[in-house]
Amino acid sequence: MHGVNLGGWLSQCDYSNDRLENFIKEEDFAVIASWGLDHVRLPVDYNIFEGGRDGFRYVDRAVNWAEKNGLHLIVDLHKTWGFSFDMGEAESGFFDSPAYQEKFYSLWKRIAERYGNRPESIAFELLNEVTDKAYMPNWMQIAKEAVKRIRAFAPETKILLGGYWNNSVEAVPDLSSPFDANVVYNFHCYDPLIFTHQHAPWVRHADVSRDVSYGESGATREYFEARFAPAIEKAEKEGASLYCGEYGVIDRVKPEEALKWFKALSAVFDAHGIGRAAWSYRRMDFGLSDPRMDGVRSELVKYL
Repeated sequence: MHGVNLGGWLSQCDYSNDRLENFIKEEDFAVIASWGLDHVRLPVDYNIFEGGRDGFRYVDRAVNWAEKNGLHLIVDLHKTWGFSFDMGEAESGFFDSPAYQEKFYSLWKRIAERYGNRPESIAFELLNEVTDKAYMPNWMQIAKEAVKRIRAFAPETKILLGGYWNNSVEAVPDLSSPFDANVVYNFHCYDPLIFTHQHAPWVRHADVSRDVSYGESGATREYFEARFAPAIEKAEKEGASLYCGEYGVIDRVKPEEALKWFKALSAVFDAHGIGRAAWSYRRMDFGLSDPRMDGVRSELVKYL
């Protein structure tokens, strides 16, 4: 229900030995547990399983560290062969390529074989942030097949399923009915972008060039209630759980202003039983453990 992402460790990185070995350490899991959180979301890229890299060495390490600190864990495939949410990764073709899809299924089979006997503590997220709405028909078929293959080894594991526009909450009503009782609807929340991503150089589809205070943002509890209402209705109709795998505020925003946003969003999560994992534990433009957050962190962790 209350988690944080370990972004930038096994994903969105240079895959160097130094990064994989040192970006996140065992003591970080102890810190996360001390914040009162109950799980971590672990983004992993397919790259850590290629080029002679033993990706499972690092995932095993995370699983063991989580267990030692009383934390659950979500394995999130952040990038697969032929697809990344980041256009700069130059990955393409996944949704139309049976060959890429077989690689995707094969990796999930390996993950399920390794961790599928621990449904009480490990969950799977099929793919991070599908971008284009046009991918959805193919994506729903791919997801259905992936769940089928995973279930041979992980019959009870929770599997997170998200949709288009980078896992927008608006996509939840268009998701297929859950393929079984252990499929969870997943979305991300960085609304409104003009506040959470102000001055982010990678944003191209919105004007985020000016300073925006929390008061100007309009991101009240009522705002989030309205934004989430169709997704909540869909989940209730389907008898599915709802989970927010990413949410956060960029480090260009004053910590005190960010705290107000977290409070409003947390109230809606709590009111509707929505589990979540904040983005992100360290750096990645959103670091919650970074020194800049020291003045508000003791209050902030109450709303994660």
